[in-house]
Amino acid sequence: MNGQLLRQKADHLRAIPLTAVLRAAGAQTDPDDPHKWHTTQGVLTLTGAKFMNWSRGIGGGGAIDLVIHLHRCRFREALDWLDRQVLAPPGPLDPGAAPRPLTLPPPDPAQLAALRHYLLGQRCLRPDLIDPLIQTGSLYADHRANAVFLLRGAHGVPVGAELRGTTPHPWRGLAPGSKKDWGFFAIPPVPFPPQADPNPAAILLCESAIDALSARILHPHRACVSTAGARPNPRWLGPLLQQGRTVYCGFDTDATGETMAQAMIALHPAVQRWAPSAHDWNDLLRSRS
Repeated sequence: MNGQLLRQKADHLRAIPLTAVLRAAGAQTDPDDPHKWHTTQGVLTLTGAKFMNWSRGIGGGGAIDLVIHLHRCRFREALDWLDRQVLAPPGPLDPGAAPRPLTLPPPDPAQLAALRHYLLGQRCLRPDLIDPLIQTGSLYADHRANAVFLLRGAHGVPVGAELRGTTPHPWRGLAPGSKKDWGFFAIPPVPFPPQADPNPAAILLCESAIDALSARILHPHRACVSTAGARPNPRWLGPLLQQGRTVYCGFDTDATGETMAQAMIALHPAVQRWAPSAHDWNDLLRSRS
């Protein structure tokens, strides 16, 4: 791409609403202040097209700066992330518009070796967990070797996907049109809608699919579920609790994780906090491997 085309593309992507970027990155609005968003990098405040992370003393303007801040990536990687997410161009939102259809990235079997190398070698996950997911299609690689973890809803139907980059500059996001309130990634699979079970397994909620897999290795008697971001009130949580399941909130041990965990417990008092002794469950797993 020549310089002029790159500048045109950057100008288009930079104008994407910051709220759309934050939603695609799995961030959550503050329940008391719609201008505040809880992200993996801390709490951000939005003022129009500008953002400020007061805990880090870092701010910026436009969608590209925000992606660079959230994912700690470079300029071209931020453009690529925005392009992959196929975020809507700026403009007024039509409240009567139909929901965006789910667009899953096509699988590329040629990239499975790179995917397995990343998950087993760098993330210290185990083949006996990874390979069955690949065989059932719940995990696959796209043409960029990104890890695609399917979110499954009612009767196992895919309703979205967590995407995780496997390059030296990792990033995370969601497949366009993902509906996180309609389903989740779980290991082992958790029936949804919940089924009658006299001895339902306790559930450990994690912020990502990789953390859920890591927690499953560390606690093999727990069903581990990804909330695809630190979200205090996914709609599927209430039905799981109504089935008498013990639910632990295993969000990251950081300011955002603690804030979102306390918000979840305030909404659902039956939920118990179980924070990892490292920053997240994968950090803990790698420290023990």
